[in-house]
This record gives sequence, structure tokens and C-alpha cells, in this order.
Amino acid sequence: MRIVIAGGTGQVGTILDRALTAEGHDVVLLTRSPRGERQVHWDGVTLGDWARSISGSDVVINLAGRSVSCRYTAANLDAMMRSRVESTRVVGEAVARAARPPRVWLQMSTATIYAHRFDAANDEHAGLIGGDEPGVPGYWSYSVAIARNWEAAQERAATPGTRKVALRSAMVMSPDRGGVFDVLSRLARLGLGGPVAGGRQYVSWIHDQDFVRAVRFLIERDDLAGAVNLAAPNPLPQREFMRDLRSAWRVPIGLPATGWMAEVGAFAIGSDTELLVKSRRVTPGRLADAGFTFAHPRWRSAAGDLVTRRRRAGG
Repeated sequence: MRIVIAGGTGQVGTILDRALTAEGHDVVLLTRSPRGERQVHWDGVTLGDWARSISGSDVVINLAGRSVSCRYTAANLDAMMRSRVESTRVVGEAVARAARPPRVWLQMSTATIYAHRFDAANDEHAGLIGGDEPGVPGYWSYSVAIARNWEAAQERAATPGTRKVALRSAMVMSPDRGGVFDVLSRLARLGLGGPVAGGRQYVSWIHDQDFVRAVRFLIERDDLAGAVNLAAPNPLPQREFMRDLRSAWRVPIGLPATGWMAEVGAFAIGSDTELLVKSRRVTPGRLADAGFTFAHPRWRSAAGDLVTRRRRAGG
């Protein structure tokens, strides 16, 4: 297959590119800083020569968007919104104008669209969309607004010949350097991987190999469209999540952090506490209904696999 990945040089794009290329697919990456013959320049805003790559392709996957690992200032939140909505809009324009449009468009979204909750899991059928939860910081609603507008931009695209899927992805855990697993592992190995703000908040995640398998599954299943949760079926409280990660690294102690300590730590690393304390209890209802099976459904064994792979790579 010919597969075009917009925003394909980021962490998740690298995971997909590596796997799909290894399977023999013709993968083209749209990026702001192209290197090599398989990479094509685009700015994520305007139509250009890059749109030719989409015409005649089988699959387009849009992963573009400003990183959420930053301080949630007004300027950064605005950049997150614009980068996601504008890139989705322009991909939709390219698909709509293609002489031979792709048969499927997988559009990155986020599990953050769901409500902060502890009582039950959020799946696509009965999950609660966030934005108006009581007792949470007001700016959290902007993250949900970003997700809503992101998905709406894909929905609005006039692409009747192309099936559209919104990937409501949890954190993709990969042994590659620079990703979320790398950051959390560093904290755990320094003895700082204890409960944050009590540790009751749920963590949703997906192993990188299952992420690739789910993408492949969604490409092949012509009957699946709309929002699909990409998350392992067993989210768990943050205190247990970090305990299992420490165990995988054979680190016996993880110092806890109060809410204000989390604020200080997030500020120090240029991130935001929403990433640490929002309870993301998300499960893959539609994937399960369609018969998808996870190779890594539980975090303890998934963490062990990731640590083993990281060690083999010299980490």
C-alpha cells in the first residue's frame, strides 16, 4: 500500500513509519523539515505540491499537531488548537481535491476528550465527554475544546469517497528516546516515580506494538468509521501504574509528590499538571466489539517488555 503520514517525523509517526516500512509498504512522510527522498515538505496550513502525494495513495494518516508537553499558557493552547485544526482542514482539502482519493483517512485525536472521572471507564458508547466537570481547573476545558474541534475539522471535510476514522489515542508507550515512556522511566529510575497528588487518577496507555496493530486493523476494516479509542483495555490508577514501572526497572522506592510539588515539577520540566493529575479512564469499546485483541493488555507485562527492549537498545 501507499501510505502518507502527515506529521510523520514525530515520535508516533516514527513508530508507524518504522513498522509499516518494514512490512514493505510505500510510506511518504509530510514534514516541515524534510530529509531524504521519502519526506515531503508541508507547512500544515496551506495546500501545496505535497497534496500530490495524497492523490493515488491508499491511506492518509494525519498525526500533526503542536506537542502537549509544554506549559499551558494562552499562547501555547492557541498553538495546540490551530496546529491541529488547520492541519486537519488542509488534509481534508487535499483528499477532497485528489483525482484518486485514499480509501481511508485516519486522523489523530486524543483520549483527553473524555471527562476526568474515577467511577467508571469511558468508552465510545457511554463515555462522558469532558469540559464541564466540577472541581477541576477551568483551563482543562480548553483541552477538551481542542479535541472537539480537531475531530469536527475531519467531520466537516467533504470526502465522500474516503472513510474517516478519528483515533482517540491514549499515551503511546514506546522504548524510543524522547517519548512519554522515556520521561516516566527517568523519573522512576531517579526514585521520583511515586504517587502524584494521591495517585488515584487513572492512566490510560497503549503499547506501541498494539498501536501499530490497531492502526493496521482500522485500515483493513472497511466497516469501522468515526471515533475509535486506541487504549489498552486495563487502565489503572497512577500509583499502581508507577509501581509497576518501578518494578520493571527494579527500583524499590518511588517518592510521592503532593499537588503543589507536582506543580513545581511540571514547571521545572516545562510541562503542565493536567498531564499528571487528570484521570483518564478510557477503554477500547469499538475495537473490542470488532474483535481486536491486544498483545499487551496489562501494564505490568507491557512495562516489562518496554524496559527489556530499552535495555537491548542500550538504554
